[in-house]
Order: sequence, then structure tokens, then C-alpha cells
Amino acid sequence: MVRAGRVGRFALGAYLAATGMSLGATACMPSTPPPGPPPQETPRNRLFPPEELGLIDPPDRDQWQPPELIMDVLRISDGATVADLGAGGGWFTIKLAHRVSGGVVYAEDIQPEMIAAIRRRALRENLFNVKTVLGTANDPMLPQGIDAVLILDAYHEMACAVGPSCQDPVPLLSNVARSLKPQGSLGIVDFNPGEGGPGPPPDERVAPDAVIRAAAAAGFRLDRNENLPPFQFQYLLVFGKAPAARPAP
Repeated sequence: MVRAGRVGRFALGAYLAATGMSLGATACMPSTPPPGPPPQETPRNRLFPPEELGLIDPPDRDQWQPPELIMDVLRISDGATVADLGAGGGWFTIKLAHRVSGGVVYAEDIQPEMIAAIRRRALRENLFNVKTVLGTANDPMLPQGIDAVLILDAYHEMACAVGPSCQDPVPLLSNVARSLKPQGSLGIVDFNPGEGGPGPPPDERVAPDAVIRAAAAAGFRLDRNENLPPFQFQYLLVFGKAPAARPAP
């Protein structure tokens, strides 16, 4: 889906270097600057520009977002059927395709340009177990029988993090639940609130508690909640499908 503020607008090294850029910048400021124009509200939940995909695939991404650990926690094994929602340029899609070499990876996004980029990437790497899916904001259009679904660095773009202009994530998550097997799992990796590490601005981040509430409303139960090592920039939430309520006797 790759909506606003995807992972790694900056690599970790670039983020660390950027923290000192403004030092000494006010030395020549006048004591009483003239009033400027009123600030304009920044648009929220804009789609991530496909031409900027290089920004979300920095060389150090494996270090602060270890893909093998994430797949281990989700118990993804060879032969599984998995889905990568908001797959963007396919960085994690390719990791999944290697892990489930005898299975299938559904790479979903809502932008045709991203779908085309994923297809090119899979072709370059001779991976033929990747199937692209053009979804919508409320429905990823996945088939039934999925073992695991991953939303990596995209939930804050799908959810109502800032104001009324963003999407309600519950319909999307409800459609994910319908696609999962009874014992299937949903993994959500996103950025902790605050200013640490790469990722979106602080006011675009979604706290884990808000994700948990939306997932519960969509029919999920929380199985695991932890920070993602080694740098603790992100949280990792793992959900299973909640048992259906039995009718009262």
C-alpha cells in the first residue's frame, strides 16, 4: 500500500547524521523577525511516491529491521502461503519468497506503480512464487487460506493516526481475518511513538495500544507484543484469529 511516511525515509546512518544539522543555524537571525504566512496543514496519508522507492531500501535496513527474526516470530516456514500488505517496492516480499520457496507470497499494494516494481524485482531475482495483488484501501483482495499476513511499516499509513482524513483500519483488518486460516497469524511491525530512529514524523506514528484495539474490533486476539531488537525503534505485534463467539443457549 505504501501510504505516507514509509519506513526509512532515511537510513539509520542518515538519521544519526541529520540530528546535528541545525546547530548554529540561528546565529544571524534578527531579534524581531517579521511575521511570516500562517502555517499550512501538511497533507496526511498521501501515497508514497514510487519514484522515491530508493529511500525505503537503504543498505543498513537489515540491521535495524532483521527480516529473519520477524519471519521466525511469525513461524513462517518453507511451503507456506503468506501475504505482504503494503509491499511497496517488495523489499520484504523478496525475503518472504526465499523463506517459503515451495510456497506462495502475495505481494499487495494499492498503487499500480508499486505492483510493477515488485514484478520487476521478482523477475530480476528469478523468483516465481510471488503473486502481485492490486488491493484497495479497505480490502487487500487476498484469497482465503493464507498462513500469515505481514504489515511492515505500513500500518501507520492505513490507520487513523492523525485526524479525520485517514482511513479506518477495521474494515481492512476484518478482510485480512477472513483470508487467514483458522490458525493463521497477522504480524504488524511499525514505529514506536516518539522521535527515535528512522521512519515517519512523530505525529504520524501509531501507538501499539491503538493497533491492538483496532485488531480486536476486527476479530483478532493479541498473541505477542514486543519491541524489535536490536535498536528498539519498532514494535512487533503478532495476532491470531479470535474464536467465534458461541450463541447464547
